[in-house]
Amino acid sequence: MLLEINKYNPEYPKIKQAVDVLKAGGVIVYPTDTIYGFGADIFNKDAIDRVYKIKKKGVQGFSFIIPDLKDISKFAIVSDFAYKTMRKLLPGPYTFVLRATKYVPKELIPEKKTVAIRIPDNKVCLELVRLLSGPIVTTSVNISGEHFFSDPLDIEKTFGEQVDLVLDAGALSNEPSSVIDLTSDTPVIIRRGKGDVSLFE
Repeated sequence: MLLEINKYNPEYPKIKQAVDVLKAGGVIVYPTDTIYGFGADIFNKDAIDRVYKIKKKGVQGFSFIIPDLKDISKFAIVSDFAYKTMRKLLPGPYTFVLRATKYVPKELIPEKKTVAIRIPDNKVCLELVRLLSGPIVTTSVNISGEHFFSDPLDIEKTFGEQVDLVLDAGALSNEPSSVIDLTSDTPVIIRRGKGDVSLFE
């Protein structure tokens, strides 16, 4: 199902509809500040398994979206350096890799003891996680290793039968977030994307 939503001022009934889908164990597609993402409730194993199948993705884990840094210590071990760095750049087009706490479901970190955190500069994302009152698993809308989908109509055509809802905020860029490893106080650039990484060079 394709549902148009205002990316600047997302309509509450549409946000609630998407959150109801997530709470029921569904999988949605939604816009971020970079590319479209598949989304599922972080604590719903069946929904996470569905995303793995849709992506045709090996056991590598996913990142997830939180609304702000207030509750990050539940999910990640954060040094003072890492916290100050993230506070400067978030919300924004970055994914930060940190050491995970035991609170993070094993389905998200099957082989590693790290977790990838996102706080996108996108009102749709932030309203979703605030209303859900918990993180959303996120991963790019594509088959693993293939091109990203940026047009909601193409997404609906390709993945519409495999997901429960597509939030259409118009076409987005094909540039993913920059990924930075902050597991130590020496940052490591894992992927150069939309976010400026000159701070880490």
